Amino acid sequence: MDNTMIKTITEPASDINVCHEADVVVVGGGPGGHSAAVAAARNGARTALIERYGHLGGMATGGLVIQLLLMSDGSSEPQIAGLSQEWIDRLDPLGGVLVPKMAELGSSDESIVFRWKRVLFVVVGGRVRLTATVDPELLKCVLNDMVEEAGIKLYLHSWGTRAIVESGIIKGVIFESKSGRQAVLGKVIIDGTGDGDIMASAGIDFEDSFAPGMRASNMALVWRFGNVDFNRFCEYQETNRSQYNQLMADLRKDTGGIHVIPIASSRDDVVWFNNRLPELNAANVEHLTQVEVRMRKVMRITHDFFTKNIPGFEKAFILDSASQVGTRGGRRMVGEYVYNQDDLASGVIHEDTIAVLPSTKGSPLDGPPGNESVRGYIPYRSLLPREVDGLLVSCRAFSSDMATNDTFNWIPHCIAFGEAAGTAAAIAVKNGLKPREVNYSTLQKRLLSQGAILPGVNVT
Repeated sequence: MDNTMIKTITEPASDINVCHEADVVVVGGGPGGHSAAVAAARNGARTALIERYGHLGGMATGGLVIQLLLMSDGSSEPQIAGLSQEWIDRLDPLGGVLVPKMAELGSSDESIVFRWKRVLFVVVGGRVRLTATVDPELLKCVLNDMVEEAGIKLYLHSWGTRAIVESGIIKGVIFESKSGRQAVLGKVIIDGTGDGDIMASAGIDFEDSFAPGMRASNMALVWRFGNVDFNRFCEYQETNRSQYNQLMADLRKDTGGIHVIPIASSRDDVVWFNNRLPELNAANVEHLTQVEVRMRKVMRITHDFFTKNIPGFEKAFILDSASQVGTRGGRRMVGEYVYNQDDLASGVIHEDTIAVLPSTKGSPLDGPPGNESVRGYIPYRSLLPREVDGLLVSCRAFSSDMATNDTFNWIPHCIAFGEAAGTAAAIAVKNGLKPREVNYSTLQKRLLSQGAILPGVNVT
């Protein structure tokens, strides 16, 4: 058969086995999805979690995006806590996190700043911020522990593909795995896929454009080198800045213009390399393939260059590369409320605020823009679709315009969205409500009781 002549095929109708029923079904085990599942289960909901990879954590583990960054805005108190802080607290006794002490937050003391300035996103604007650098393998273990302790029904190696919608209400999810095509039914479905795969399959309106040059319009495939003397590298970089900059310019020629950035990890003998491949679409399989192939070539070029030219890397080896592409932006649901630039600029405190997020001016690398004195107050309505019932979004697909999404789609932010979505789902199930009918104050009080913080929000 000439495959070039095939335009479409008709898939035959079939019966799909319902393998499980739950109160809350979460699709995607990344930061937002994992947090949603844990919050729902801890609040008494029978919860199922469907994850396409063989591990939990998404970008924070498989994506090797190993920082929970900018959870404070330069003041002495954090603005993001809850499950983000629990990740840190569980990793700390395992030696799996590098993070400033709470007493150091907001400090501009020269000795404290000097100690932390070598770790990206910790010192911004001359003050210490709450940024945690994690060990991704230990984090996988910690996240498994949290799921098991909460009694969540977990499906790994299972790709959630389509929402089951009846009369404008989402009733469940179809997923594909080695066991074939199966369905899980639930009273509330939470999309934690990052790219809004489930909400898009339900016919919910979304936007997916980002302006060229925005952080969210870039993708990455990151890696780590082992057997590095990171402190020696930093000393060289700091005392030979012009020479180092010239070497990095030479490397960019070798990589075809790809900019790679060596960054501290949670260990002094391991260095994490971030990078940027611009103007790609995270929902385009050909673009995803391009990133995987091209960036592993760049990784080998970088390894050869660094071992030959950069002090501290003479005996370095390639430790690992990310098992999933680093996607920085994707679909954005058009929800009950579209959080926007005017909200951020004015610092408006919405009555249904479920997360308070720092916006920091002058962050290094490709950090979020904005005035450092302004915080974003994200409303619960930005997690809800306008018309379809039975769904919440707990990831970077939250309802927002492109600029504020680019600012607030980082890992700790998605953890906060997830904790709010899972908590709201459990409240809805317990009281026989639709998610959009959950009382804002009840939700906020529950979040506060769980260790989340909502600074500046008047909870009545």
